[in-house]
Order: sequence, then structure tokens, then C-alpha cells
Amino acid sequence: MNKTELKQFLSERLSFWQNLTEQQKNMLVDNATERTFTQYSLIHNSLDKCLGIILLKSGQLRIYISSEDGREVTLYRLYGGDICTLSASCVMDAVSFEVLVSAEEICQAVVLSALAYRQLMQENVYVKAYTYELTVQHFADVMWSVEQVLFMGADKRLAIFLNDEIAKTGSNVIQLSHEQIAKYMGTAREVVSRMLKYFATEGIVTLSRREITVVDKKKLRSLM
Repeated sequence: MNKTELKQFLSERLSFWQNLTEQQKNMLVDNATERTFTQYSLIHNSLDKCLGIILLKSGQLRIYISSEDGREVTLYRLYGGDICTLSASCVMDAVSFEVLVSAEEICQAVVLSALAYRQLMQENVYVKAYTYELTVQHFADVMWSVEQVLFMGADKRLAIFLNDEIAKTGSNVIQLSHEQIAKYMGTAREVVSRMLKYFATEGIVTLSRREITVVDKKKLRSLM
């Protein structure tokens, strides 16, 4: 995109755009970079310098935490049209939440420089309010994920996951491996495989290689 196209893109994606001065708009455009992230690449971790605000145009990002022994818990996922603020937690003094961000698919995005965005937050109260509001929304997703891991059984968590997937894609067919589902749920692959076999014997799903078909939505939702 040229600068005119980039300015149009930002004006459509950022609700505070109309509350910026022309100088601030130009600064934001000058510090915005188009990026392509390859599938399964780690694009942000706690050891990296602050990446910046990610405006996802297409693809899927996974935001997660990882333990010292390598166990991962997915906090939430973002899709085309979403904005990732935790990749720029350094711009928010009250937030010290360290997460990892990976590209689950090939992703096209516009990344706003953390340094420029931080300056904008300090200058403009609308930018600051918007950023914290969006971050609070993300933390609500984080708390929902933690609640599932701590308090819900594997059958209920898997039922919620499968139901969310078919609602998101509009298809009863879920093209994910057992290992991928386990990664998203923050559990072991063996647990997912065992529960899916149980769901299959109950007539809720049918299983094939890297593909799960939900055949009884009503029964699936009864487990939620």
C-alpha cells in the first residue's frame, strides 16, 4: 500500500482516527509497516524488543503462554480484522503481561511502531482510552481460558472448543489435528484423542485423518 492507501486503511480500522491531529495521523502512517508472517512462525516473545500494535488483515494469530517444561496454554486467537495489543505491552506502563504470539496461518498485517504509538498515547487521551479498552477485552478472553483450564473437565472444554470452531467457520468439518487442538486447549494430545473417541462412540462426531465432523450439534452443546 502507498501512503494514501495506508491512511485509508488506518482510518477504517482505528476508531480514534478522527480524534487525531493531521500531524499525529501522518506520524502514525510514517511508522506503520506492512508485514507478512509465515505459518507457525513465532513473531513475538518476552525476550524480543516490543514488536508494536498488530492490525491483522488476514490469517490467524495465537496468543499463548508457555511453562519452563514446554507446556503451552492458548489464551486466545485473533483473526483478520482483529488488533493485537499485547505484542506491544511495553507501551502500557500498567501492563507487564508476558505472552508469546505465533502465526497459525500465513498472516498479512500492518504493524504500528511501539515507540510512535507510545508517544501517541501520551499525547492523545482517545488513543490511550482505546488501547486500554481493547486490552481489557483481551484480558477477558484470557480469564475465560484460565477458567476453563482450572475448573472445567476435558469433555466440557472440548465441547466448547468444537462448538466455537464450527460457529467461527460456518462448517461442521474441523480440519485440525489432535495435537493442534490440544495446543489450543492447553492439554495433552492423548486427552484430546481419548475424548474425541468418546464423542465418536456417542455419535457426536465422526473422525478421519486431520478432520473432525460434528454430526450432532444438539448433543455436543448438551456437554457444554
